[in-house]
Amino acid sequence: MLRIVKKGEIYKKDSIKIKAIAIVLSLIVVGIFIFSLGLNPLKVYTSMIEGAFGSEYKIKQTIIKAIPLLITALGISIAFKMQFQNIGGEGQIIMGAFAASCFALNFHNLPKPVLLIIMAVSAMIAGGLWAIIPAFLKIKWGTNETIVTLMMNYIALNWITFLQFDLWKDPNAGGFPRIASFNDNAILPKVFGVHIGWIIAIVLTIVTYIFMKYSKKGYEISVLGESESTAKYAGINIKETIITAVFISGGLCGLVGMIQASAVSNTLSVEVTGGVGFTAIIISWLASLSAPIIFITSILFAALVQGGTYIQVAFGIPSAAASVLQGTILFFVLGSEFFIKYSVIFHKHNKIRSRSKVLKEAGEWIQ
Repeated sequence: MLRIVKKGEIYKKDSIKIKAIAIVLSLIVVGIFIFSLGLNPLKVYTSMIEGAFGSEYKIKQTIIKAIPLLITALGISIAFKMQFQNIGGEGQIIMGAFAASCFALNFHNLPKPVLLIIMAVSAMIAGGLWAIIPAFLKIKWGTNETIVTLMMNYIALNWITFLQFDLWKDPNAGGFPRIASFNDNAILPKVFGVHIGWIIAIVLTIVTYIFMKYSKKGYEISVLGESESTAKYAGINIKETIITAVFISGGLCGLVGMIQASAVSNTLSVEVTGGVGFTAIIISWLASLSAPIIFITSILFAALVQGGTYIQVAFGIPSAAASVLQGTILFFVLGSEFFIKYSVIFHKHNKIRSRSKVLKEAGEWIQ
């Protein structure tokens, strides 16, 4: 007979050990899959590393992919720390990109530093306000934030689709449904060959860590996430803390929209997120909502994506097969979270006695 028991204290060393075993098992299973395709698993794995870190250009591409994952995961982790399930990172990124694009397309004559700052601030405000809507609904009527934030992703996506195919459609695009490209003033500068977003990401990692670990508001968010009753007893303003945390969470996601639209796409489009909002949820949980670990995990995820793209070309692997490789690894790593928090105990059936039988035996012994 099988019994699942929740572990009391979880040691970091045990957690790392379980995740390491999960990664090894995932590589073995994926290796079998690769072998079934008629390929050498070791060569494919080596090529994935080569594709992510094999040259200066590849390293830059990995960093570019890691930037939105890192900042979005940081934002989502703040809401998650408070037990507010923000699944709306995609929509918040889109609305941040939309707000930034409003200024990029209409005020491109402003000095570059001024325009970029306005775009960044407007993107954070737009993302924060978009996130506050489900927070307000939860406070006012007790709605499920998971469902509301998820549905709002599609509202934001369809809004940008309408702009791209109708209201903001570029008349000079030859009938192609696209929005006009940004002026050079609205494009983020590069530092060491990569757009300045990597510096922003590092700074935000440090700031988020300090905010959550050492600030009063960060402490209140953590306490509220542990227990609402305890937060009330400690005199914490529940509504204010929820609104503040969710606004910051959405604001960081909105900033990602500005960075992607400005530095990567150079315009606004429905592909501005690239699925970052959903992937960042996985990164946040895998990193146990810790900013430094989110930093490392984001780079590893970006390397997995970049390496997966490379092996498609190097070995002629279909994109679907590359996705299977990535998905299998993620499945094992996520599954390891279960074994970190729970123990599986096996009992022999003949040694297990029912409660009634135990009571009956106890009564007979007393008599």
